[in-house]
Amino acid sequence: MFVTPAFAATPAEGQTHTETGVAHEAGHSDVFPPFDTTTFPSQLLWLVLTFGVFYMLMQKVIVPRVGGILENRHDRIAQDLDEAARLKSEADAAIETYEKELSAARAKAGQIATAARDSAKAKADAERAAIEAELSDKLAKASASIAEIKAKAFADVDEIAGETVSAIVEQLIGGKVTKADISAAVTSVQVKGN
Repeated sequence: MFVTPAFAATPAEGQTHTETGVAHEAGHSDVFPPFDTTTFPSQLLWLVLTFGVFYMLMQKVIVPRVGGILENRHDRIAQDLDEAARLKSEADAAIETYEKELSAARAKAGQIATAARDSAKAKADAERAAIEAELSDKLAKASASIAEIKAKAFADVDEIAGETVSAIVEQLIGGKVTKADISAAVTSVQVKGN
């Protein structure tokens, strides 16, 4: 804001200053009070007293409290670091134990699998041996039955052959042949065939 000459004029005694609303006093100097040389000794005295009180307050109250707070934080951080190191070592021990148990479980699983495979193989071998024994028994019985049927068939063949030869000779020659001759002829033919 611009100051006009009317506002810049110093008001007369007893008049109210238009900008501040305060009456102008007589004996009042126009110097700013901190720069007034007549008040320097009192200002210095209050400066020393105030500085001394603040210094004592800082030394006796504030600095010890701040130091205590810093010490507490330092101790808490140290405790937290120790706790973290302890928890890390516990976690490492737990991981090592887990890995040992896992490898032991894998080894046991391998043993169980091997035992189960060997047991199944032994059971299969036993079943196969039983089936083979049963089949060889059935084969032996079948061979015996076939041999019996074959022997019976050959016995019947000899008789049928003998009757057939006798019927053919009778038809062709018109004579009778003895059973001994027919039997000898059939036997000689059988021996030549085998």
